[in-house]
Amino acid sequence: MVNLFERVEDRPTPKAVYNWRVYSCAVVAASAAIMIGYDSAFIGTSMALGSFKKEFGLTTKTAKEFAGISANIVSTYQGGCFFGSLLGYPLGQLLGRKMGLLISSIVFLLGAGVMLAADHARGLGPIYGGRIVAGLGIGAASNLTPLYISEIAPPAIRGQLIGMYEIGWQIGGLVGFWINYGVTQHIPSSRKQWLIPFAVQLIPGGIFAAGIPFFIRESPRWLISRNRRAEALKHLCYIRKLSPEDPYIISEMNEIDIQVEHDRTAVGTGFWAPFKQVLGKSFLLRRMLITTMLFMWQNGTGINAINYYSPTIFKSIGVTGTSTSLLTTGVFGVIKTVLALVWCFFVIDRYGRRGILLVGAAGGALSMFAIAAYNNIKDPSNNPTKVLPPGGKAAMFFFYLWTAFYAVSWNGTPWVVNAESFPGAVRQVTQCFAATSNWLWNFVISRATPTMFLNMGHSGYGVYLFFGAMQVLSIPYICLLLPETRNIPLEEMDRLWAQRNTWHANKIVMDELRREHQLAAEHGQNYLKPTEGVRTEQIEDSMAADSKLRGEASDKV
Repeated sequence: MVNLFERVEDRPTPKAVYNWRVYSCAVVAASAAIMIGYDSAFIGTSMALGSFKKEFGLTTKTAKEFAGISANIVSTYQGGCFFGSLLGYPLGQLLGRKMGLLISSIVFLLGAGVMLAADHARGLGPIYGGRIVAGLGIGAASNLTPLYISEIAPPAIRGQLIGMYEIGWQIGGLVGFWINYGVTQHIPSSRKQWLIPFAVQLIPGGIFAAGIPFFIRESPRWLISRNRRAEALKHLCYIRKLSPEDPYIISEMNEIDIQVEHDRTAVGTGFWAPFKQVLGKSFLLRRMLITTMLFMWQNGTGINAINYYSPTIFKSIGVTGTSTSLLTTGVFGVIKTVLALVWCFFVIDRYGRRGILLVGAAGGALSMFAIAAYNNIKDPSNNPTKVLPPGGKAAMFFFYLWTAFYAVSWNGTPWVVNAESFPGAVRQVTQCFAATSNWLWNFVISRATPTMFLNMGHSGYGVYLFFGAMQVLSIPYICLLLPETRNIPLEEMDRLWAQRNTWHANKIVMDELRREHQLAAEHGQNYLKPTEGVRTEQIEDSMAADSKLRGEASDKV
């Protein structure tokens, strides 16, 4: 019988390591994503409200003009996030992960507050400006959160803990999708109706900011890199819920010490040294390009087109009426959130990263092609009906099927892969580029989507063809270039990515690690851990020869 809660460990691990403290650190850090998810869900549906359009004189705009304004409102946030993800590097590098997250939360709250000043007299200016500022905070947090969680997580549950980031995203999205449906049902059309969804941003932002000082402990890896070893030991013992004398703590601290010292020797200690290392070493640059491009494929599934412009999406399928569209969007949010929980707790650390990406791409592509075929044949947006015909219901089924495939695969897996694939000395730089890549492709899709629906075939059938084709193309990319990273310790990622056999790299390295830990247990200090270019078999042969010589010498005596 399959045990969904089974953990595959690289070494014997005390049960105390999987405690509430490590989960609380991860959950609070991941709550930054609630703000991201909320924005991606509420802003598109808010712009569809009649009260919002009336407040800012959008009711008289042509379809093309309204599409341009919508793209501007959405993409200003993405632009702020892009530059914020770059600012996350100096924040985390110089001030630490904890302080960087706190500053990010404060910047976001400032931007969210500025948006509330918008009205008919002031126009959309405060919304544009506030979204840029809020984006700066969110961009920095999107850089630091996965980085921080990857550094404190035990290998066996690292995917699950980084997955908390995606869970936060989906919780925020669920609230964002339903809140506009709620205000349309219970609040008359007025400034208050559209302002409430904007004001609700302050709630998750405030919770995130308030939780950081009380629940988050600084990353031990960052503290050691800043020559604060005593603090690092204290925080690691707290997070692991073990004493400083515990063999697991001693082993983990030694591994971090060795890795940090290796990083200093190989990379250097200057502010720009990690950038030079990543951009100057072909094997690291290649790895970074492979992992950060996952966000291009993720956005190529169509997720952010749906998140930000869900009313447009459902209108293209034939769903009519603002209230009905918002209700349909809410159901989309529920499915995505529930299955994101399944992904986090039962899938990512059980079935790995690569396999679920392949399944998600294949299933998602078939679903998008089915919707494209229906829209091309029936042209539902130009032939609306009061009740969805059977073909429309089938298209909605395939839309929700696409949601299911996406939620358990591409939803959060690219963040996990990027957070865990690099050595500590360059991890913050690579995570910076990962977050930047996410927001770059997010910006491209959110900016282009309104225009795509105007120009890519009736009822936007060409848009669905495009998203389906992108998912098909991602399959050979994953098969040929991406090794499985599940269960590999962060300090061994170089060994994983150095394997020539990409498809079987994970199994090869895990077998080597288990053999090495067994040898270490048998031989203690006589065992020398393999270094780059030295295989475990060579160490075993050397130790066997050494034992034989000692035995012969003993016989002679």
